Amino acid sequence: MATSPPYPTHPSVPTGGALRRHPHWWQRTWVRYGALITLLAISGLVILALVREQTGTEGFLVGLGLAILPVPLLIAAFRWLDRVEPGPWRNLVFSFAWGACAAALIAIVANSFATRWIATATADPASADTLGATVIAPIVEESAKAAAILLLFLFRRRDFTGIVDGVVIAGVTATGFAFTENILYLGTAFGTDQLTGGSGIASVTAATFFVRVIMSPFAHPLFTVLTGIGFGIAALAGQRQHLRRVLMPLSGLLLAMGMHAFWNGSATFGNFGFFAVYGGFMVPTFGLLTWLVIWTRQRELRTVREELPAYVAAGWLAPAMPFALGSMRARRLAREYAGHHLGKPAARAVAQYEAYATSLAFLRHRGRRGRAGADFVVREGELLWELWRRREVARPALEYAARVTAPPVPVAVPPWPMTAPYPAYQPYPQYQRHPAYNPYQS
Repeated sequence: MATSPPYPTHPSVPTGGALRRHPHWWQRTWVRYGALITLLAISGLVILALVREQTGTEGFLVGLGLAILPVPLLIAAFRWLDRVEPGPWRNLVFSFAWGACAAALIAIVANSFATRWIATATADPASADTLGATVIAPIVEESAKAAAILLLFLFRRRDFTGIVDGVVIAGVTATGFAFTENILYLGTAFGTDQLTGGSGIASVTAATFFVRVIMSPFAHPLFTVLTGIGFGIAALAGQRQHLRRVLMPLSGLLLAMGMHAFWNGSATFGNFGFFAVYGGFMVPTFGLLTWLVIWTRQRELRTVREELPAYVAAGWLAPAMPFALGSMRARRLAREYAGHHLGKPAARAVAQYEAYATSLAFLRHRGRRGRAGADFVVREGELLWELWRRREVARPALEYAARVTAPPVPVAVPPWPMTAPYPAYQPYPQYQRHPAYNPYQS
């Protein structure tokens, strides 16, 4: 087996006194993280107090127990979509916390204030509630959720590389928002049943649970995913495509607001308006977006298979690795192989190798299309170094997975029978050496 070439050295960044600058205290990483955690913690405490005030302690606990049921399924679905190039867990934790705490707090305060102002100005509380649900709430809620996507797009740009990243971040943020909102609605419904004596299937709690948790747990994620797709398209744009980088997120946000308003307004379309909008619009849209995201995921795998052979030619990867890294089944087999033979640390190393190799393929893809940033060379060197550190563990595991998952070579079967009346038939005649061709021989 050929030995791997030595790791080439990359020019280091000068560290002289002229380039060494000490950041101000508010620019330090721990200060930013501390401020963000403090903001989310305060928002969480305030939203907890507000929801508990409206639902009561018992209603809050019932709403919490029922609202948490769809959360693991939704998070697992978005993590499955993110398996090609999985983003850091801290981004997902931030997204969920922002949706559940900060965005929910903004929505509750702003919606309540706007609805009361409209009711006072028009002296018509009924129309104020309808206008608040169909106009004010979609604008406020989608803007509040989009703030999390914008923050990650600006400050975690390396982790935000395409449409799938936008979909995952938007979906997790909306899942957190829907979680808090469901606690409020389910807790309030439980309190109504306590006052009216409703119980069983006919109770308000059961009806609310059926509509919000069983029928439409994907509603809020579906709205905000449109914003995430807009940011994902902007992430694919080149550095000089400023108009596209601004218009696409705004277009996605406006579509999210429009779909949200249409969904909230379905209750005003008559007795069967909700079910008509649900079956004729929401479900087909959900199916279309699901197909789009899965197709994008498959395109990402194809990009891995097409871009990594360049690094095979340079000696960084083994010939079988691009095929293995472009197959989710091969990736899983490689992790299992490493974990079975070398333990869990080796399986984690292989998973990290797969993630870094995918990031390298996407980086090269953007570079070939002229969409890479000024730090292309530095980032490429960093990713190659991370691959080099894990090559001893990852290479045999990925080569094994490539052998196992390689497609079989098709063999044509002759159309004639292989049995009697030709008992002595041999499909391949014995090879005989023929004299070499000599054009000057008469």
